[in-house]
Amino acid sequence: MKHLLALYNKYSGLLLKALAPLGFWGIGALSMLDSSSIPVPMDAFIAFYAWHDARRFYLYVLMAALGSAIGGLVPYFIGRAGGEIFLLKRINRTKYESLRDKFERQEFLALMIPSMMPPPTPWKLFVFGAGVFEMRVANFMLAVFTGRVVRFGVEALLVIRYGPQIVRELSVILHRHMLAGLAVLAIILAALAFYVIRKSKGKKSGRIQLNPQS
Repeated sequence: MKHLLALYNKYSGLLLKALAPLGFWGIGALSMLDSSSIPVPMDAFIAFYAWHDARRFYLYVLMAALGSAIGGLVPYFIGRAGGEIFLLKRINRTKYESLRDKFERQEFLALMIPSMMPPPTPWKLFVFGAGVFEMRVANFMLAVFTGRVVRFGVEALLVIRYGPQIVRELSVILHRHMLAGLAVLAIILAALAFYVIRKSKGKKSGRIQLNPQS
């Protein structure tokens, strides 16, 4: 196990050394690789770039999110081509039905929320599911992009404020208290949705008052 971890760290270091001169283009390439095929420690790379180039942290966040959305199309289309049989080879019927219900109720949130969460969230499982349940490509990319912007953006801001070590500390906390973290996230999203709905209703009623029908 230690040998494998050492190899993984060496592989990550070589990637960083090769792509660091490319700046935000490099982080985009790393993110595409991570989402499409080979796992990459994106949180560590985001921390590195944010710490060493804090003034342009938002470029790294946006490029990493975009790369993740583009790279995610690979497992998405594999799931779309394989269909139900493909997904059932990886999870049991109960999990399959639970995942299907999530996408039927609210496919955007069903993918955006996992995209916000760090490992060990089984992100690719939700990406495969998005393909199997034929989520529209535009909605798929927007959900992944939005979730990744939140995740990488929060990480970058925390690193700039508290230093690179904060990423590892947060990862440990989330692993130990995953359910609590998800509950807090659900409350925040529900509050945001309530605010948006109330605001849109307020605008609509204002338009009606300004344009009364005879």
